[in-house]
Amino acid sequence: MKPSVILLCFVTYTILLFIITRVTSRKATNRTFFIGNKSSPWFVVAYGMIGASMSGVTFMSVPGWVGTANFSYMMVVTGYVFGYIVIATVLLPLYYRLNLTSIYAYLETRFGFWSYKTGAFYFILSRVIGASFRMFLVVNVLQIFVFDAYKVPFSVTVLIFILLILAYTYKGGIKTIIWTDLIQTTFMLMALMVSIYLITDQMGFNLRTMFDKVFSSSYSKMVFTDWSDKRFFIKELLSGAFIAIVMTGLDQEMMQKNLSCRSLKDAQKNMFTYTGIMVLVNFLILFLGASLYIFSTFKGINLPAKTDDLFPMIAISHLGPVAGIVFLIGLISAAYPSADGALTSLTTCFSIDFLGIDKRKNLSENGRQKIRYTVHVAFAFLLLTVIVLFRAINDRAVIDKLFTVAGYTYGPLLGLYSFGLFTRFGVRDKFVPIVAVLSPVICYFLSDYSVNIFHGYKFGFELLILNGFITFVGLLLLRKPKT
Repeated sequence: MKPSVILLCFVTYTILLFIITRVTSRKATNRTFFIGNKSSPWFVVAYGMIGASMSGVTFMSVPGWVGTANFSYMMVVTGYVFGYIVIATVLLPLYYRLNLTSIYAYLETRFGFWSYKTGAFYFILSRVIGASFRMFLVVNVLQIFVFDAYKVPFSVTVLIFILLILAYTYKGGIKTIIWTDLIQTTFMLMALMVSIYLITDQMGFNLRTMFDKVFSSSYSKMVFTDWSDKRFFIKELLSGAFIAIVMTGLDQEMMQKNLSCRSLKDAQKNMFTYTGIMVLVNFLILFLGASLYIFSTFKGINLPAKTDDLFPMIAISHLGPVAGIVFLIGLISAAYPSADGALTSLTTCFSIDFLGIDKRKNLSENGRQKIRYTVHVAFAFLLLTVIVLFRAINDRAVIDKLFTVAGYTYGPLLGLYSFGLFTRFGVRDKFVPIVAVLSPVICYFLSDYSVNIFHGYKFGFELLILNGFITFVGLLLLRKPKT
């Protein structure tokens, strides 16, 4: 596929985003940026959150996982459903009752200064590493297929992406992202469905036949009953529930969109609708993954060394130019939400939780806006720096570990919020950061040595639960009787 064709797709898609930006950022204020003036339609938020949660990692990696994990990921997705119910019925009422802009302000109300800063810091750390990693994967593919042909350095490619994202988010913020997510979700879903159709067509099947092929194959196995297996279904159900709670309910980026809805009732309708769509979309992704493997066998295609490369390889090299274009549009649409929501939520978190611009009465609206612009630009260039460093490391195993470490930071958030919601104790606030550091460190070593320590047991996603539990126990040791 010619780089000029891919570049044209990229430019066209970007122009569409800027048209939406122009409409949504008119008369924008700080309130517009942070919570969308509390006027976002709940159904638009629900649909758009699909694209925001489906990063480039999901788009490229999950179809490849089917080769080793089969459909076991659907057990995690089933767990998500229980987690989203908790978010809708427990966390959202709390956030709306306290009228929060940053969800970590709850920790200050409940425990104190250091707990508050610890929660906000862990979000910033995990979001910077996570967003940079996701964007790195997507931009790296576009670098190989497009920008290398024009001899554009990788750092310049990333700079272009960051500047574009900065340009369409710096003014409208969450209000703009709510509507751009709508477009991004549509293109990603289109890429998945068109890819499935083209695979089916090239094999001479109809969709019903393909459905039968997938579910008569070993790839469709969902339930694994070996307790020591990472795919053990009970572990995955529990892990899915807690992953949903922490990576959606305790995540500023995802909750900021919910808090932009007109009312608690609208936010709850959004979460329940999003839950239903998310289940269907994840099933579609796994179905595509099984179809890719069946297609490879049917055509005698050698599988790539890395399962992440399966979808791009088949879409670009074996399904014709239409499939290649559709895949790359889907990939481009995955690249933007990997950073735009992160950039906006990072700006919100730092401005509210560390600079306290909402509490500084001596600041005018223009003064707050100038601070927000400065923070927004600073985080944009921090993301740029981290992404370029990932490329310089040039070791996927090291980068994967960094991404995994970033995931550990959600455990202390789970412990903090659980302790706050389900006990009446206060804590010795100044010692909370120590507990929050020790818990992920303990979990990291347990994960590395679990096979030796626990007689063959391998930790999977359930490590998050253990991380939260260790934090909870640590807070219990620091408890004070005062509520």
